[in-house]
Amino acid sequence: MSRVASKPVDLPQGVSATVGADSVTVKGAKGSLTLVLKSGIKVEVKDKRLEVAAQSAAEGLDAVAGATRAHLQNMVAGVTKGYEKKLELVGVGYRAAVSAKSLTLTLGYSHLINYAIPEGITIETPSQTEIVVKGIDRQRVGQTAAEIRGFRPPEPYKGKGVKYVDEKISLKEAKKK
Repeated sequence: MSRVASKPVDLPQGVSATVGADSVTVKGAKGSLTLVLKSGIKVEVKDKRLEVAAQSAAEGLDAVAGATRAHLQNMVAGVTKGYEKKLELVGVGYRAAVSAKSLTLTLGYSHLINYAIPEGITIETPSQTEIVVKGIDRQRVGQTAAEIRGFRPPEPYKGKGVKYVDEKISLKEAKKK
């Protein structure tokens, strides 16, 4: 039995979960998310709690049960609080601006980068060098932030590029003559 899967997921006030044949839908104040279940995983709702269990002792099914429980926990947190990732632009002339359904980045290339904002994600730019990615799906928020960072990852000599706010960049020393 997986240690993670053995802990139930509490459903806070205002959050409801519906268990279908092969999926679980979690609805909350911020929206609803659906998780497709792998075969051999059973999810039950018992007095405002979600309980996850592997139906058989097949190889690796305990790990899948633990992962399913973690995904459900993230979904519950997403529909109640939501998730956000903050990015920071470091470099002279590096700018970000949001217009309609796209994020426009000036990152020192000869062209502007237009990034189409995915469905279910909101992107804000409090200042020209800050980007805040928000949403209810933890995976999508992280993926979007990683894609934006991927346009110009921080380089190790001056630290220029797109970095997470809490990211530490260890700078290398320049080559000596």
